[in-house]
Amino acid sequence: MSTRELAAIQSILTKALLKAREAGAVRIRTLQLALGELSELDRDSIRRHWGEISRGTPAERARLDFRSIRAEVQCMACFMKYHPRDGEIHCPGCGSYGAKILAGEEFNLEAIELDE
Repeated sequence: MSTRELAAIQSILTKALLKAREAGAVRIRTLQLALGELSELDRDSIRRHWGEISRGTPAERARLDFRSIRAEVQCMACFMKYHPRDGEIHCPGCGSYGAKILAGEEFNLEAIELDE
């Protein structure tokens, strides 16, 4: 796992701990995360590293629930919007490889469930 990926997971933990502290919670039960299908991270990797970085915090043993975000890109040549196949950005309309990613790279915290 890269430093950038680990930093993204650490950022989610920091946000969750801040919300728990603000609510006066003793423990974080569940985190609901949005994860784009083009994200550098994958669910297994996040779960594996979550156990390590959350150890000794109110988020230790929290359940991680994921909502998948479908990828959408827009061709820079013909402006057609499409879903990339197998993560490959290749316009089905004109064949161009240049595209702007509109959705699918997300990794963020949407909600948490707490024990107060």
